[in-house]
Amino acid sequence: MTIAVDFDGTIVEHAYPKIGKPIPFAVEVLRKLQQEEKHKLILWTMREGLLLQEAVAYCEKNDIFFFACNKNYPEEDIGHSPRKIAADLFIDDRNIGGLPDWGVIYNMIKSGVNSFQVYNRRAMIEQPRIKRNWMIRLGEAWAKTKGNHY
Repeated sequence: MTIAVDFDGTIVEHAYPKIGKPIPFAVEVLRKLQQEEKHKLILWTMREGLLLQEAVAYCEKNDIFFFACNKNYPEEDIGHSPRKIAADLFIDDRNIGGLPDWGVIYNMIKSGVNSFQVYNRRAMIEQPRIKRNWMIRLGEAWAKTKGNHY
């Protein structure tokens, strides 16, 4: 599978143009997807020029090597045209609903589920003791204090 991955806000926290702090488990999951699961990773970011080189160097330092950066294959000449990446999956903090936890992302890819909502619903049915989103747990706890139960 070809997976396009954003950098700022997805692999590292937002600190553009600097490189932010690592987002927990992002590097580990990407490394596992690339090395063990054999997925093709494309870095898909606004960064260009030196800023792009810094992001690539950060990832390479962490043993993540992209098939291509901001293009579909290394030899593609994008010039000044808009970048449209042909990927099977996009991992980006600007997704509707934001960026799920990297453990959830890995499990979704591993299980072949392409929707966070479907994954969450399936996880709640199949594995009722799964660690759920802390906001859901907080809402359930608050509802219990009001006498409402899910």
